[in-house]
Amino acid sequence: MNQDELKKQVAEAAIEYVETGTVIGVGTGSTANYFIDALAKIKGRIDGTVASSVASAERLKSHGIPVMDLNEVGELSVYIDGADETNDYLQLIKGGGGALTREKIVAGASHKFVCICDDSKLVKILGRFPLPIEVIPMAQSFVARELVKHGGRPELRQGFTTDNGNIILDVKDLEILEPCRLESQLNDIPGVVTVGLFANRPADVLLLGTSNGVETRTAPD
Repeated sequence: MNQDELKKQVAEAAIEYVETGTVIGVGTGSTANYFIDALAKIKGRIDGTVASSVASAERLKSHGIPVMDLNEVGELSVYIDGADETNDYLQLIKGGGGALTREKIVAGASHKFVCICDDSKLVKILGRFPLPIEVIPMAQSFVARELVKHGGRPELRQGFTTDNGNIILDVKDLEILEPCRLESQLNDIPGVVTVGLFANRPADVLLLGTSNGVETRTAPD
């Protein structure tokens, strides 16, 4: 199977986590797009969705799937989204598509977070994929200097503005040995909106696409 086939495979497997009569959270990115396409086939079973980006909202609407404002709904039954990296503890790096802030909000508002990705995203130590950090524009230089102190090499994502009107610094050369600790430290830098580390609130379930089929993992105790 090629990577697209693996993504489609896990996206379709995630449909079983969609509960009838609920509002669900929907992520952003290529794997999430496959999930949206699969969701269209059962859209009558759900009350609606909350999207983590403008792009996902538009794709959902194009399929006739209702998109709601998070402020209008209570807790979401499940949030389904991909990741740029995951470790064995289901701690993630997300934000390659630039939607990390809204993704973290929707994940936080959801009872269960199901991560869908192919097995190329599974790593022992997070950080091979540059860590995205959403930053208020006026703080770009200050935040970049602080990130260097943590051993990273931040680079401005050129020509990109988030749905929230901010910039993204992609931080290279990080070997993230303590994901929860680093997430908290970086979140405390003034000017940082969101860090693309999903460690303090990891995924609850990981559906991993492999050449042998979909592997289901849960975080170890």
